[in-house]
Amino acid sequence: MARTIHEFRSPRRFVAGTVGEPGDRTFFLQVSQDLRVMSVELEKQQVLILADRLGYLLDEVGRRFGTSIPPETEEVADTAPLDNPVDAEFRVGSMGLGWDAEAASVVVELLAITEQPLDESVILDDTEEGPDTVRIFLTADAAREFSARSMRVVSAGRPLCPLCNQPLDPAGHICARSNGYKRDVEFSRSVDFIDPDVLASLGRIVPGFDAAFEIEEDPGETPDAVDPDTDDSGHDDDSGNDGSANDRDE
Repeated sequence: MARTIHEFRSPRRFVAGTVGEPGDRTFFLQVSQDLRVMSVELEKQQVLILADRLGYLLDEVGRRFGTSIPPETEEVADTAPLDNPVDAEFRVGSMGLGWDAEAASVVVELLAITEQPLDESVILDDTEEGPDTVRIFLTADAAREFSARSMRVVSAGRPLCPLCNQPLDPAGHICARSNGYKRDVEFSRSVDFIDPDVLASLGRIVPGFDAAFEIEEDPGETPDAVDPDTDDSGHDDDSGNDGSANDRDE
């Protein structure tokens, strides 16, 4: 099948956006020009890489060629969601970046994922053989705007744990740096659930892990052994100890 290259030389809009709730988001890039609207699906990490490399490319263009480049910014004018319906043309496998000196534009190429290894010579090229491609030409200002919005979209997901820097789930978070403690969740303290060997192993391999664990007795359970502080009749001895055990909260 012949390769299709979708080219947008004067896009009205080129943005990153998501569909879904934090923790279960699907990432898209969407470009629109006149009555054409096209979306492609990609990974969050790809959005982050593209935004970062765009900034690097602009800085290099300004340094090498003396081209007037707008400074990096965190301001985003276009905060609107993706245009509906969001139907992905394809899933992005590879990306390319270039600078068109004649048009004073950044060139962004998004290439469809392929089962076979990609020949990199097809990137930023009009060869007839290769994956379908979306090619966008952006002004330097539009490229800065894209990067700023993309960083905001990526960071708008689940908040990060201040200890392990991993995403926090609404239902709680198992943090490796706090001995696997999960907020608002209780684990059974039954003998059947707790394996002493597992606790001992964790104590050896996890720094700071407290392998001590005390089982709370069921108040309604009949003890198997006679309390040493009572005589055979079950009465308290002369020591004054009432025979009750003090609960310990680990």
